Amino acid sequence: MHASRVLKEECHPYFAKKVMNRLFNKKYSTNLSPFIRQTTVANSSLSKYTPPFGFHKYLSELQDILVLMPKYDLPEELKSKQCKRCVVIGNGGILHGLQLGHILNQYDVAIRLNNAPVHGFSRDVGNKTTIRMAYPESATLSNLDYHHTDLFVAVLFKSVDFSWLQAILKNESLPLWIQLFFWKQVADKIPLNSKQFRILNPLIIKETAFDLLGYPEPRRKWWDWDKNVPTLGIMALILATHLCDEVSLAGFGYNLGQPDARLHYFDNQCMTEMQKQYMHDVAEETKFLKKLVRGGAVKDLTGGIHCEFCKDVNS
Repeated sequence: MHASRVLKEECHPYFAKKVMNRLFNKKYSTNLSPFIRQTTVANSSLSKYTPPFGFHKYLSELQDILVLMPKYDLPEELKSKQCKRCVVIGNGGILHGLQLGHILNQYDVAIRLNNAPVHGFSRDVGNKTTIRMAYPESATLSNLDYHHTDLFVAVLFKSVDFSWLQAILKNESLPLWIQLFFWKQVADKIPLNSKQFRILNPLIIKETAFDLLGYPEPRRKWWDWDKNVPTLGIMALILATHLCDEVSLAGFGYNLGQPDARLHYFDNQCMTEMQKQYMHDVAEETKFLKKLVRGGAVKDLTGGIHCEFCKDVNS
């Protein structure tokens, strides 16, 4: 099996960063801090853009939150590991029935997205969760899916996201008037302690959007900003290249040529649902992912982006 072969190979320190630097002609920064800490708040780049690309107008709120977060890095036992392997586990239906769980659990760092369930699906997707990355509306409401979780990484998009994170860290309830600004129900509690929370460095989102994907910078509208925002999956992959020496992905790729194929591993939605969303540039992101996989920066364990092992299967 391709996935198990990847883990049996020797791990090469700094491999992902070196390849990313080569693929993107030094547009990729090799020294970005993955998570926000007190010392990075003074970075002038953070105050240039509004969320999610920076903290313009929200530096005071950010400082109030950081006081409640005593840690800002990977857990010590991982941080000290000489060569780390990350896997970013997408929510794609391609994972359904593959029974990759035992292999995904062997990665040093397993990154899960949004409210992707683990409970009841561990045979296909494993249960190890080093990082669960989400914004308020996408955070899972099920306490069961926080078992085996080391870190919750918050992605902040708007003003009320800061209020939500502060309430979660203080174990307080959000005022009803603030709850009205979310487009769906948000978790009122997350069963982790304050040492397990991190904030994604928005410079990683900025780098991903402007430098790597080539999206235009935000333009001011009279009521808001016109923004091109990458999916959380793409953000997580770039985060993984900053955290780990080698990076794999699983459960990525939309097979739009098969409209009846599963969209997610955990429900019965079909690919046709993708035609109803206009928030993200799926075609551009797929092209970007193919560049990462074909260029060798990332391994595709499930073949939904670029199938390196299909020849082996068919021969």
